[in-house]
Amino acid sequence: MAQVPQTFFDALAVRTWCGLALEALGRAREEIDAINVYPVADGDTGTNLYLTVESAAAAVDAVFIGHEAGSAGSVPSLAEAVRAMAHGALIGARGNSGTILAQLLRGMAQVLASDGDTAHTGAGGLRLALRHAADSARQAVAHPVEGTILTVASAAADAATGAGGDCGTVARAACEGARAALAATPRQLAVLERAGVVDAGGRGLVTVLAALVETLTGERQAGTVTYARGPVDSPEECASLPESGPAFEVIYLLEAEDAAVTRLRERLDTLGDSLVVVGGDGLWNVHVHVDDAGAAVEAGVEAGRPHRIRITHFGVGDVHTTGGERPPRERAQRAVVAVVPGPGLAGLYTEAGATTVLARPGEPPASGELVEAVRRAHAREVVLLPNDAELRHTAAAAAEQARAEGIRVALIPTRSAVQGIAALAVHEPDRRFDEDVVSMTSAAGATRYAEVAVAERQSWTMAGICQAGDVLGLIDGDVAVIGAEVTATAETVLDRMLAAGGELVTLVLGDEAPDGIAGHLEARVRESYLAVDTVVYRGGRQGALLLIGVE
Repeated sequence: MAQVPQTFFDALAVRTWCGLALEALGRAREEIDAINVYPVADGDTGTNLYLTVESAAAAVDAVFIGHEAGSAGSVPSLAEAVRAMAHGALIGARGNSGTILAQLLRGMAQVLASDGDTAHTGAGGLRLALRHAADSARQAVAHPVEGTILTVASAAADAATGAGGDCGTVARAACEGARAALAATPRQLAVLERAGVVDAGGRGLVTVLAALVETLTGERQAGTVTYARGPVDSPEECASLPESGPAFEVIYLLEAEDAAVTRLRERLDTLGDSLVVVGGDGLWNVHVHVDDAGAAVEAGVEAGRPHRIRITHFGVGDVHTTGGERPPRERAQRAVVAVVPGPGLAGLYTEAGATTVLARPGEPPASGELVEAVRRAHAREVVLLPNDAELRHTAAAAAEQARAEGIRVALIPTRSAVQGIAALAVHEPDRRFDEDVVSMTSAAGATRYAEVAVAERQSWTMAGICQAGDVLGLIDGDVAVIGAEVTATAETVLDRMLAAGGELVTLVLGDEAPDGIAGHLEARVRESYLAVDTVVYRGGRQGALLLIGVE
């Protein structure tokens, strides 16, 4: 059915645009994924753009629903709609291109939501919005590169600036300018020319602009990919790409002041590449590729309050990390998705090949975040490790949703990150799925777990009444020891656990654990428990002072 055109840019046009862009990206995302060779050939640009727009569309829908519930026939203003669109894109941005698209939408919103300027609903406002969007997106990227989505956005803004007529005419000119720039990207970026493709992020932006044209004119635009030398029929046709770079993609939302974000940009720029920081008004989306994922997260902690942290390992054999041939675009056979309590463990798990979801103290992930992580793992079979007894139902809901999408998911009810470490240690992706799950479940179940933390308030426990500030030793989830000093309490907990036997002790230190506690406990094990080994990890800001596992 033909789209009824919107004669000017109002809140309904924003809602329609988001919906049409989401549908168009849904149709094109596999095609866009397949031509993704820059900055990392990881085949997810189309999916990342889709998820970014999905979040923007949901935010706009929520504003409309809120108005409908509050007053019959009420609709939001243009300012409310574009601000919701920009905020939704910001909090839902995925990947390098998705983060840049979020800034493009934010740049448009800053113009279209200007107080008291009703002219912004017309062609003049749309021209200004596209120009400001392109300029602000370029400023958000630490080291802009031509032949990318930034180039396509600038060309769209240039074409719109020179266009007369109504909103539809301006949008059509912007889309045509973007198409022409997209076709030229292989001549600007050697990696695209070698692979015989156009820029994937730019291709996605053309799709979004084509949806804008359809919104304002009712005309559906052609959505084919323009290639430098014909379509790429198979992954092998993407030539070897010699570029190399960091091993991890780190993305998080950050609540911070402008001055702190300026310092953060400088810090992250020394750690890696593909740095994009977008947002403002106290909320930012940070994207960077680094070798030290923990350092990137810690830099965010120093700047403000990071949350919704996502760390993705590009994988052994990825062209970005090895310079070898591009891996097939097919799904992996099996993956592990794990919830982890601190950035240090996130790095450990990702180095072992797992896709991680970081759970900050007091902020357990929702089932939707776990589903997104399962999708991000891009595998036919997924082993899910919640690593927290209280997340079992959340993880079960996520597993059910993922299964409905055709992914085979096994939920192992790990109750602590140390149980997850034990499960991951015996994971063998080449083994039959059921056998692998049984082995991992057995390893997790054979690992007793404990933690040492400080009581926040007076309360009744299995070991008696504790006061605020007391040191608590919890074994298998129950308070077993109440002490006054961290190291002594940890030693008591460890002795009780080893009284039942064990071959390996795992210690995971939080940032606030006292200096020397690991050495003291290692010495205790070495002197008192023959043939028991000890391994120590640093978990970062993980809530508990110390996690202990005994296998």
